[in-house]
Amino acid sequence: MPDRRKPRIGLALGAGGARGWAHVGVIRALQEAGIKPDVVCGTSMGALVGAAYAAGEMERLEGWARSLGWKDVLGLMDFTWRGGLIRGTKLFDFFRARVMDREVSALPLPFGAVATELTTGREVWLREGSVFDVVRASIAIPGVFAPVLREGQLLVDGGLVNPVPVSLCRALGADIVIAVDLGWAKLGYYRERGQPKPERSASGELAWWERVLRLAAVGKEEPADSMPSVLTVFLTSVDVMQVRIGRSRQAGDPADALIAPILPGFGMMDWHRASEAIDEGHAATERMRPMLEHLLGK
Repeated sequence: MPDRRKPRIGLALGAGGARGWAHVGVIRALQEAGIKPDVVCGTSMGALVGAAYAAGEMERLEGWARSLGWKDVLGLMDFTWRGGLIRGTKLFDFFRARVMDREVSALPLPFGAVATELTTGREVWLREGSVFDVVRASIAIPGVFAPVLREGQLLVDGGLVNPVPVSLCRALGADIVIAVDLGWAKLGYYRERGQPKPERSASGELAWWERVLRLAAVGKEEPADSMPSVLTVFLTSVDVMQVRIGRSRQAGDPADALIAPILPGFGMMDWHRASEAIDEGHAATERMRPMLEHLLGK
């Protein structure tokens, strides 16, 4: 007799900093299409949104994300020079107070996150412990958020080794993997050609961190055509690295369906622009809806 069991659907949510708010829109669109993943995995910001989804906390997460202004984000930044630019304690304490924490093993949906062991470069799959501790390790962008010490391992962002965790979804039993790649439009045709320039919002304003760093350095904002800050150069370089690694990993272990939100001018730390990213995540999923319905026999 042929195997007639329903295929297990995995959702692999990729890294990309604040562009990860697009995952919220992706999940909303999947729900509207009647597609419910059986396994959820995430890297970096994908781990944060994936954990909230697996915990049934999407409503609260989306409401909080859409309410953030850039001054709110700045108020959550506990700056430090020890291990990274931002300690991350204020941000995650704030998040913990608004979204219920629990053990990964107690989540309604199987969930896993990817981190990187800093001393060896080894890929680490996180499947046990506090949800917030797991997410905090997966999202520790090197040089930005301080690393996390967990069971003797110094862990940083999983995007260094596995930006779109298709492999983890398959390891957790997914037969069909829907992946969300946040780096698709960060290079090539969609990104402005030439030397990296200061990140700007859709309205043309400098990114909040550009304004803060310029004010700290010279007491006033410099002309708009000046060189980008060291943070923008570093974050753009991380984007390049993650895009290249992600494409290499997907060539060897491709997803069955790839959703690619187009957010070329969206900075990695533009946490206050959640509504833009969420809406584009929803639109990107709608663009793929015919393929998803064909794949899943709907």
